[in-house]
Amino acid sequence: MTASPVGRGPVLVVSAHAADFVWRAGGALALSASRGQVVHVLCLTFGERGESPGLWKQPGMTLERVKEARRDEAGRAAAVLGAEIDFLDAGDYPLRATDDLHDRVTTTIRRVNPAVIITHPARDPYNLDHSLAHEIVLRARMVAQAAGHDPQTRPIGAPNVLQFEPHQPEQCDFVPNLLLDVSTVFDRKIEAMRIMGAQSHLVAYYTDLGIRRGVQAVRNGGNRSITHAEAFQRIFPVVGGELL
Repeated sequence: MTASPVGRGPVLVVSAHAADFVWRAGGALALSASRGQVVHVLCLTFGERGESPGLWKQPGMTLERVKEARRDEAGRAAAVLGAEIDFLDAGDYPLRATDDLHDRVTTTIRRVNPAVIITHPARDPYNLDHSLAHEIVLRARMVAQAAGHDPQTRPIGAPNVLQFEPHQPEQCDFVPNLLLDVSTVFDRKIEAMRIMGAQSHLVAYYTDLGIRRGVQAVRNGGNRSITHAEAFQRIFPVVGGELL
């Protein structure tokens, strides 16, 4: 018996910017939603300064208009994937780990009470907003487990944390130990990616990556019917009753 890679309860994705969850975990979200799990996306920022090049090329663009466009894109993409979504508007490039941001992430983790949390890897020298988002998530998870934090809400258990694949994994110490078969929902991921017009140049890259990870999934013992996969790296051990 193989344990479900996404658990049986809610799935929480914490995304530094408004599109990260689509490129890196869109298949996992669509797959989880198709199985009846609650899927919740928390975007720390809209990616309005550093990750909206297509919008900033338009004449007369303003910061607030970029935010509005990114909120709209991410909201529609999340709906395609079957996910709920919230935005904290913490400001990107740089993202700053304020006390308020820590508290809001912790509150979300307690409210969602996820079986698994998906977020950025610990290291990303190309985008330190991503690295900081990782640290914020682990600190918030730790606090959300504490019995003495906010006695009005219940502590969570020990949700596993999966790191999704960064754009340049070789530079981020990313070593996947889970290849998730997303073949049946990859069309939904493509639809969601195409909504993210501010970064449309990434659609082809992540479509190709899904195919390559699918080939690797078959190579690593997966069913030969697998055509597309997403790669993840676990932080904490998975507990089981048998060797898998």
